[in-house]
Amino acid sequence: MRLLLLTHYYAPEFGAPQRRWSALVQRFLAAGHRVTVAAPVPHYPAGRPTPTQRRSHRVGAVETGRHGETVLRTAYLPHRADIGSRTADHLVAAADSWRRLRRRFRRPGTRPDVIIATAPAIPTLMLGRLLSVLWDVPLVVEMRDAWPDLVTHVGPVGALRPEQVHSARRRISRRVLAWTVALVKGEVHHQVTSWQSGARGVVTTTGRFAQVLRERGVEPVQVVRNGTDLSLVPAQRDHVADDHPELRCLYLGNMGRSQGLDTVVQAAAALRREGVEVQVRMVGHGVEADSLAALAEELDAPVEVIPRIPHREVGRQYAWADTVIVSLRDWAPFAWTVPSKLYEMLATGRHITALLDGEAADVVREAEAGDVLAPEDLEALTRLWRQLAADRSRTEVRASGRAWVAEHADDDVLARRYLEILHRVTQS
Repeated sequence: MRLLLLTHYYAPEFGAPQRRWSALVQRFLAAGHRVTVAAPVPHYPAGRPTPTQRRSHRVGAVETGRHGETVLRTAYLPHRADIGSRTADHLVAAADSWRRLRRRFRRPGTRPDVIIATAPAIPTLMLGRLLSVLWDVPLVVEMRDAWPDLVTHVGPVGALRPEQVHSARRRISRRVLAWTVALVKGEVHHQVTSWQSGARGVVTTTGRFAQVLRERGVEPVQVVRNGTDLSLVPAQRDHVADDHPELRCLYLGNMGRSQGLDTVVQAAAALRREGVEVQVRMVGHGVEADSLAALAEELDAPVEVIPRIPHREVGRQYAWADTVIVSLRDWAPFAWTVPSKLYEMLATGRHITALLDGEAADVVREAEAGDVLAPEDLEALTRLWRQLAADRSRTEVRASGRAWVAEHADDDVLARRYLEILHRVTQS
């Protein structure tokens, strides 16, 4: 098959969508298919390319990717962490992709057999729909997370931060602001559902979100989980008895508003006041990283916040830890979400402290990989870590998590599943 992938995030950037599609594309090519990727010049997560990326990748360049795929580099808009400038970046990239792809595939015989458009960049879905209609080529829409529900969710997800509210009040009345936000959210939700319904197939990464879409009338919906490559994630070993007195708790990943990591900092501070030896290490980036570091200092919590590290150094962090943390806030759409990092954690065999609900919590329980607590439950987290510090045997490495990944979330298994879906789409 000739496959066209539309994505806003792609290698050599590193993140969950980049890792997912690098793994899938590698296996698609190995199976004999041809893959073209349309993606902006690398500029994640800073919102602008590094000097090395700027020299190596040009707008309009046609590159050969790491696995032999063709990568068409499109325009981008330098942006900040706020949703407004990021959305503008998504729109610029989609508009430039529309122009360049029409030119590249102007002859019918060269066009793809199927288009895959992957969220969370919502304009990418619009681009996929337009190209599908223009070329009469089947479209597969991939909803990598519960989008647009996470941005249109009424309540905490859509709430402005206090300083943003204060600024907004100076410019516009609160009532008009709320009305405008609700209107935009509703229109985005309606439009994305329309694009999903118009696709030949929809792929989600969780079964629960697939069911939500089916209840909205979207069909057919298939599930291809996020996953990991077991050959690249070595199983960890138990620590030598008494080699460190403190309970070591590791968080790896995004430090955004969705994770609710202030609960982790507060738990560490509470345990220090009790005299329980605990050390928390948070490694990654995100809009909350600075405020988490400030909170840790304010509470005198045994927490260190470390900037994002190269993936080759992640193994050392897992080797340091006794338990690894995965956390999401108590927001309704997160019941349909499984953090992609969870599968790597399962593969390491380390004990997992899971502040989760819904399908992600079910995965940890099924894999017998750790302890599941209600999201943002400070009392329960403090109690659990107190118990783990007293009985370190509860954090021993277990093989069950890795076995669960081998059966349900190994990259080879997922790629075969995806290709089966694409074959059906092209033949229907």
